[in-house]
Amino acid sequence: MNVFFEESGDFKVGAILSQAGEAYQVELPSGKRTKVKTRDVLLQFEKPEPQALLDAAKAIVAEVDLDFLWEVAGEEEFGFAELGAEYFGHAPLPHEAAGLVLALHGSPIYFYKKGRGRYKAAPEQSLKAALAGIEKKKQQAIVQAGYVEELKAGKLPASMQQIVHQLLFKPDKNTIEYKAFETAANELQTSAPRLMLDVGGLASPKELHMGRFLFEHFPRGAGFAPVEIPKAPGDLPLANVAAFSIDDVTTTEIDDAFSVVHLDDGSVQVGIHIAAPGLGIRPDDAIDKIARARMSTVYMPGDKITMLPDEVVNAFTLAEGNDCPALSLYAVLDPSDWSVKSTTTRAERVPVKNNLRHNDLDHVVNEETLESGEGDYPHKEELGLLWKWALQLEAGRMKKREAFGLKPEQANRVDFNFYVEDDVVSIVRRKRGAPLDKIVAELMIFANSTWGKLLHDSGVPGIYRSQTPGAGGWAAKMQVRMVTHAAPHQGLGVDQYAWSTSPLRRYTDLVNQWQILAAAEHGVTAPLVAPFKHRDATLFAIVSSFDAAYAAYNDFQQNMERYWCLRWLGQENVKQAEAVVLKDELVRLVDVPLVVRLTGMPQVARGAQVKLDIVRWDEIELNLEARLLEVASAEPDASLDYEEEADTGEAAVAEVVEAEGAVAAVDTGDAPQPAPASAQ
Repeated sequence: MNVFFEESGDFKVGAILSQAGEAYQVELPSGKRTKVKTRDVLLQFEKPEPQALLDAAKAIVAEVDLDFLWEVAGEEEFGFAELGAEYFGHAPLPHEAAGLVLALHGSPIYFYKKGRGRYKAAPEQSLKAALAGIEKKKQQAIVQAGYVEELKAGKLPASMQQIVHQLLFKPDKNTIEYKAFETAANELQTSAPRLMLDVGGLASPKELHMGRFLFEHFPRGAGFAPVEIPKAPGDLPLANVAAFSIDDVTTTEIDDAFSVVHLDDGSVQVGIHIAAPGLGIRPDDAIDKIARARMSTVYMPGDKITMLPDEVVNAFTLAEGNDCPALSLYAVLDPSDWSVKSTTTRAERVPVKNNLRHNDLDHVVNEETLESGEGDYPHKEELGLLWKWALQLEAGRMKKREAFGLKPEQANRVDFNFYVEDDVVSIVRRKRGAPLDKIVAELMIFANSTWGKLLHDSGVPGIYRSQTPGAGGWAAKMQVRMVTHAAPHQGLGVDQYAWSTSPLRRYTDLVNQWQILAAAEHGVTAPLVAPFKHRDATLFAIVSSFDAAYAAYNDFQQNMERYWCLRWLGQENVKQAEAVVLKDELVRLVDVPLVVRLTGMPQVARGAQVKLDIVRWDEIELNLEARLLEVASAEPDASLDYEEEADTGEAAVAEVVEAEGAVAAVDTGDAPQPAPASAQ
């Protein structure tokens, strides 16, 4: 005797060898033996042979008309043998009965299983809906297959043209567009970004990197809705100075300017004038909400995404020829030793006489010409005086650093400015610590430190940058933190450091400007009227949001600078390149700030010059493959310090404090450095 039975949702056949109680010992056609409970047996039959019955049953399944079978079944629950008699017109033969079971079980949208061998026909409306769903899936499969063929032929289907970024960066994996895109990429053995470039969804790797950043951080676009331009108070006094700024040629958000006035008693008054959007923008107004959402201007070579709309920037930038609303810090100096006799802070209108540009002055303003008095350039006398004071400020910070247990800053690194025009990049080497850079950097550090003390002394909270040893002491990496109380920035060599000098470009500086204005105007009552009070939850939230946004923006800027370095290699057809060893297997190209890891490179001293063979690079993955050709000079340049640069390259992120305008200072206590042109 043979049996047709169900086991774990599958139907099998076999010959009975023996029976023990409620179970059979059955031998399957494969020769395997198994125990089958009697309740799982649907049919017992003598003929044909088990495998022949199963083959015949499968043939029956292919012939069954499911629609007719469903009509025959009626609305009541039934057993397969009962339905077989109706469907076949006679008591079903074993292979017919088995075929019917397979057909019923394999058609769940037509028949619902109610028990062993028992079923019920699906309601008409449910069946229609299920059939419609199946038909829809069939049509979608046809469309999906068409999409795959289009993609493989190098064409982007029309339905994908409006969702390019979504497909790449946050796809809905249930859509046929994503399934087709993934299938095509797999069949072509390529990555999703490369496929999108190949089919024209993206014009270039640059668009890929930009698109990824904008999709995550500016999902509604980087533009601004129309806004009402805020205005500074009309009764601001007019300063009796002729101010000038010092910036890169690409700078449009001019935050800072300087003035020098000789007083009757022989003292010198130096004015540090900071653009004052805080006089027009108020907390929680429409412009403030825009700035708080962005937190900072985003920089990249050849472009930027401003924190504030252009019309607002234009209303407050320190543009030459205008009387500009400003927050001014005046320092009265004794020229005999350049000591600070007093400081004063006030809001006013400042006449800006000139916007000086590094690109015009760097070749004529250097340490030699400042020392000798040679050369002819605008504000020559004022720049000479500011240079002398800047040297004294730097010396004072170095003493403070030494008191904190730190070595002096290193001002011997080379930095790079990026200029991009019509997708052609120029990367210009520039030594850190050039006189114009140092002037701006030191005066900005002075202002940020002085205003940080003003806030502290007035009992007004602000947003400070603090740098102190970690848990492992100075041997551990110093961490820069943002706090809402005065605390030392030991790396810079100051007792407190409150970012306050870039209010057009950084939201923290705008917040601090509001607080400084309150402190300067109201004195001891400032804590009562300042927009942010001690332990203000909003202030803590701003610090947290700014940290996250600023880190993401820095990562993006560095990625784009790396992209343009790789573009430069192709643009200049570079086959071999000089490099300097930073640390272990880490080297940096001499002509561009591109850091490369040479796996397996022999031990070479830091600072050694090496020659590389450029093998290939990838503007999508932003990596470079090179191999060592020779060690050009095994002796490092003793005047250079590569330790901080190596750490920066290895981490692929530099923690930067902008020293405003044309200058940035590394926030680990290194010397002021020129900011990339992209950071203006």
